[in-house]
Amino acid sequence: MYSLEMPSLNWVIFAVFQALLMLCLAPLATGFSRVIRARIHSRRGPGILQDYRDIGKLLRRQSVAPANASFVFWMMPWVLLTSLLLISMSLPTFTNMSPFPVSGDLITDIYLLAIGRFFFSLSGIDSNSMFAGMGSSRELTLGILIEPIFILAIFIMALGAGSTDLGVISHTVQSGEWVRPVTYLFAGIACAFAVFVEMGKLPFDSAEAEQELQEGPATEYSGAGLAMVKLGLGLKQLVVAQLFLAIFIPWGRAANLSGAELGSAALCLLVKLFVVFLLAGIVENCMARIRFLNMHRTVFPMIGGTVLALVFFIFGW
Repeated sequence: MYSLEMPSLNWVIFAVFQALLMLCLAPLATGFSRVIRARIHSRRGPGILQDYRDIGKLLRRQSVAPANASFVFWMMPWVLLTSLLLISMSLPTFTNMSPFPVSGDLITDIYLLAIGRFFFSLSGIDSNSMFAGMGSSRELTLGILIEPIFILAIFIMALGAGSTDLGVISHTVQSGEWVRPVTYLFAGIACAFAVFVEMGKLPFDSAEAEQELQEGPATEYSGAGLAMVKLGLGLKQLVVAQLFLAIFIPWGRAANLSGAELGSAALCLLVKLFVVFLLAGIVENCMARIRFLNMHRTVFPMIGGTVLALVFFIFGW
């Protein structure tokens, strides 16, 4: 059982390095998704490094805000990035245990994700833009539909592990102590569905389209502020994908901070992320856009599947 006490300096340094590495890889992940979309559509499209060039260009430009925007508008990019970086520090992606267990609790991470969503939606309303306000309302509505699936699925795994610490849950699954295969299957499918939606993929969202769920609240942002928002949205895709991998596919990680084990764990993680984003890109480009008012028809059956996972867990299956 891992402790939630303050980790040693080496682990804190590694946690900061892990979070910064995720931040640097976020534009690569979104660029990879754009390349997959272009190839499936039989067009050349932008290069895989295009998002780095776009963010670099935006960082050199001045940020402009609506005249009646409050401090919430200016603060949102910082809150979004900070909350996601804290989660990035705590994820047991390279190692068996959470490198920063202070924020490695599931309840803490769920609240951090909720804070980012809240400020992201609030900034769209604060800008007094019609399109931004519409995007904010849709973002919050989708969150109400998806978050119960996401939370219940991972809490079922926490119940089986006897702890809400990410490192303990991940270690329990990796060591083979999890003995409820039917529950694991149903909870994994439900969590994968929620992660797919949280990544802003079609048919639920188009992360690159203006006036959509993710881009809607960012309509009035420009310059460095828009660059930080794009970094935050890209980092969110990596965070939720690695949260899923840490809980449901935790194999191939390092037992300590030795160079050889960390190198092997990094290679394994890159392969898993490649497969996740490849599958997500293929699925989203093989489906038609769902009307927002009809989203519940797809979401409600998955909520039922998550409840079934809880029933199977109670019966020990």
